[in-house]
Amino acid sequence: MIFRIIEKTELKELVDVMAVNRIIGPVQKGTGLDGKPLYAFGPVADFNDLKLDYTTTARPAKRYFLPSHETLCNFKIHENGWEKSVDFNIHEPHVFFGLHACDINALHKLDKVLLKSSFPTPYYAAKRMNMFIIGIECKPQPFCFCRSMGTDSALHGFDMFLTDLGDKYFVEVQSAAAFNFLKNINTSDPKEKDHARYMEVVAEKNRKFTATVDTTDLAKILDMEFQSDVWKYWGDKCLSCGTCASVCPTCYCYGVEESVDIDLKGAVKKKHLYSCNLIDFAEVAGGHNFRPESHTRLKYRYYHKHRGFAEEFEESLCVGCGRCSEACLAKIKVPEVIASIRSGVKPRGR
Repeated sequence: MIFRIIEKTELKELVDVMAVNRIIGPVQKGTGLDGKPLYAFGPVADFNDLKLDYTTTARPAKRYFLPSHETLCNFKIHENGWEKSVDFNIHEPHVFFGLHACDINALHKLDKVLLKSSFPTPYYAAKRMNMFIIGIECKPQPFCFCRSMGTDSALHGFDMFLTDLGDKYFVEVQSAAAFNFLKNINTSDPKEKDHARYMEVVAEKNRKFTATVDTTDLAKILDMEFQSDVWKYWGDKCLSCGTCASVCPTCYCYGVEESVDIDLKGAVKKKHLYSCNLIDFAEVAGGHNFRPESHTRLKYRYYHKHRGFAEEFEESLCVGCGRCSEACLAKIKVPEVIASIRSGVKPRGR
């Protein structure tokens, strides 16, 4: 890894150099009821639209590499037979400018399933192979527990990573492509005072984490508390709306639908992301539902995140971004759920 220093005045030049590709970054989409800005990942046409000091986004950048709806293939029937056309739905490289460490780590976890497993997903792989990632240090929010999940820092999986030192950026360079981009702007070697300032900034960030989750032997705890009444308590609150999955950067469950033209001369196969909290998630032909109760579906979502995935890949699928807790209409928060399962006691005042 190579370390460089970029003056903030040089950042616009870097963005302009990269503008030959499609740039996706945090942009302000509006203002919330509390008066605070609302951010989302979107195309950046103007450098001034890029909000690198953003807090978090309500939704991750997942829609660019794991879209909620996607056409997988088309079929056409003609006199001489039939033909199938496949489009991986990526036609140009994407520069993701300003991903936080938790979102970079979310990609690592998705890679394990969709890229490096025995049955990789070519649609995800095609998009993943066309990504250039520039990370940036985050500003911990009250609902973030990524430090508990070990995803508050990124050691790999990016091309560049920026840390704001005040009037300059400390840059970690991890790819040849990033090094070549930096040749087009003025950079310098970090001095001893820059390294010291970098350590101060990281230490200051770490002190701002307030939400925590005790992950000690969590997989074993979940096994022992499989029949706990606490699951029923949280299940009664759950609205089974699937919002948590839609804002989660690592949820990847999906369904596939096929539709045939009325003249039987064409067909299309489409994929759509799904949620294990939806009532028909485990419904099969004949109408039987293996998980008809909301508390069972909620429980299995937690087991997939913190038990099943951990058993196969030795890490949790959750990155602790806290988006699900913030988006949940029933105000179900992951730290509270896990704490109550560990203790076997329902939360007071809820």
